Order: sequence, then structure tokens, then C-alpha cells
Amino acid sequence: MRLSSAIVVAAACLAVATGPARATAPGSENWNAPAVTWHGLKTGIPEATKTGKTVMMVFHAPWCTACAKFRSVFKDERVVAASKDVVMILVDADADKTANGAFAPDGTYVPRTIFMTPDGEVRSDLVGTSDPQHPHTLDIENPDEVLALMRKAGTSAQKADAPPDQRAAN
Repeated sequence: MRLSSAIVVAAACLAVATGPARATAPGSENWNAPAVTWHGLKTGIPEATKTGKTVMMVFHAPWCTACAKFRSVFKDERVVAASKDVVMILVDADADKTANGAFAPDGTYVPRTIFMTPDGEVRSDLVGTSDPQHPHTLDIENPDEVLALMRKAGTSAQKADAPPDQRAAN
């Protein structure tokens, strides 16, 4: 067996053993993937529906200097840990103009971070505090605001999955 044939066979065996590669959003390597599991819309929405987790959708553009700063927030270890409790979706606003327009409750600016229920409802309780006219603008330099919103989103999803409290019935 030639080396090239052996590599093809090994790759095929590995693909069968590990299953299909997990879909990631284009450009997510700039946003700390794979430490943060970034989905595109096609994999993220079904993942949220399946798991019942809140969605955190970040809209960005490659030319956007504020977006470039915002990327560093997702390198914070606390944000990486909190990302496990929500479904992270990354959308290039220029590459996907349809999604950019569809998920724009207050405009198509970038960076824009929208939290949604697994059913697709925008979570108005999970917004930034710095710009009332653009509530989906979050602090692009300090991870604390993003972290607080992610923790609140993760906690509310866990409460929704919890069985009802039966203590009052006894």
C-alpha cells in the first residue's frame, strides 16, 4: 500500500470512528474557536431547539474595528466557561445579509449581540446598558457585561428545565 493510499484509508477510518465534524461558523477561529463552540444559523438553531438553551447570537463584520476589539472578550476563561450554557451563533453581517436583516430588532449595526429563547423570541431582559438606542450593543473591551448576561441566560435555561418545586404541595 502506498503512503497516499494509507493516509486516505486512515482518514476514512477516523471519519467513521469519530462521526462528522462539528459544524462551526465561518471566521470563528478569530472569535476563540474551538474554545468557544460557535455555530452558524443552520446548526445553532436546531441545537437550541434540541437542548432548550438560550441562544447568544453575535453579528459582526470583518472590516469592523469594534468587532475586532469585541473578539478579545471571548478569550476570557470565564466567558469560555459560560459559553457552554448557551448556544453560541456567530453571523458575518456582510456575508449573510438575510440573517442580518431578519435579526435586527433595533438596527443592523455591528457588533450586535442578541439573546433569544430556543423558540426564537428575542430576550428583552438580556441587553446591554451603555446605549439605550442600541440595547444589543455590549461592552467590547471588558468581559463583565457579556459574562453577566451569559450567566443569566444559562441560569434561566436551567430553571426552565428543572422540575417544578413540589415542597408547597406537601
